Amino acid sequence: MSATPPMKAVIIPVTPFQQNCSIIWCTKTLRAAVIDPGGGVEEIRKAVAQNGLTVERILVTHGHVDHAAAVADLKDLLKVPVEGPAIEDNYWIIALREHGAGYGMPYSRPFTPDRWLVDGDTVTVGDLTLQVLHCPGHTPGHVVFFHEPSRFAIVGDVIFEGSIGRTDFPGGNLEDLVRSCREKLFPLGDDITFLPGHGGLSTFGRERQSNPYVGDRAVAGKR
Repeated sequence: MSATPPMKAVIIPVTPFQQNCSIIWCTKTLRAAVIDPGGGVEEIRKAVAQNGLTVERILVTHGHVDHAAAVADLKDLLKVPVEGPAIEDNYWIIALREHGAGYGMPYSRPFTPDRWLVDGDTVTVGDLTLQVLHCPGHTPGHVVFFHEPSRFAIVGDVIFEGSIGRTDFPGGNLEDLVRSCREKLFPLGDDITFLPGHGGLSTFGRERQSNPYVGDRAVAGKR
């Protein structure tokens, strides 16, 4: 019989952008965190109940509306702290109500994280410890959550299967994004599976080999 993994996760696509809200939990304690609740509060509540979980905290990778619109509502429901993103994304969070109105998410409203995160921080979920990596580019305050024992990262909109996050929004920067992928994420290891903010899972190794924006050949071609 195979051993139970230390961490499990479920993905709940939310908002008109089909953003990958996720619930991760410690299989030993059944303590959980909800990451990037852009919507779907009722779906999140049901998934928590179905898996017998106790949510300890809400984690946020960055301040864009599809990732953060329902943070305030979920915090009110669960009475748990919010951690992340980095404070450089506060200008996005302050504007959540206006952005939500523009994208058909009238529930969207600002919040103040209980803890702004910085590079090198850790967050705990039950007995799990996740590393925090500051990965600007898509937004200036974007963070990534990495669980080394599981070889698994939740990367928000930094990198996708075959693509990268947009950098044409206010505060975006393509050079920063490439640097985040090449210098922060890829060195974690080719075997790391990552969950992006949209679309399917991939690995850093696969993207390093074939990603047309930040892969080895793409970067070599720009030198």
